Amino acid sequence: MSNNINDRINSMFNRDRLFATLILVALWITIAFVYIQISKQVTDSNIQITLTIGALLLLLFNTASIIAMLRHYAQDKDFIYEIDIRHLDEAKARKANNSLASQAPQKSSGD
Repeated sequence: MSNNINDRINSMFNRDRLFATLILVALWITIAFVYIQISKQVTDSNIQITLTIGALLLLLFNTASIIAMLRHYAQDKDFIYEIDIRHLDEAKARKANNSLASQAPQKSSGD
């Protein structure tokens, strides 16, 4: 594979990893905020325990799934992103060809 395609693959992977991390951080902040706000209203200890376990399980499973996704993407990034890059390049070429065709002079039917 050429350096250009490897650079593009690494760029796409790094962007996906960044967004996955940001989404995960946003999830943790959101769950923490909701947990704190709801905990202020809960007076029953059984409900508080259930709320705590539910929040922890939600964070555990979502964090584990994002980490697993990122590991899978890292292992197969050449296959995953090469297909995306090929499709993006084909779409860009098709768009360029369509814009060139629309700019070509048109023959009038009277000529």
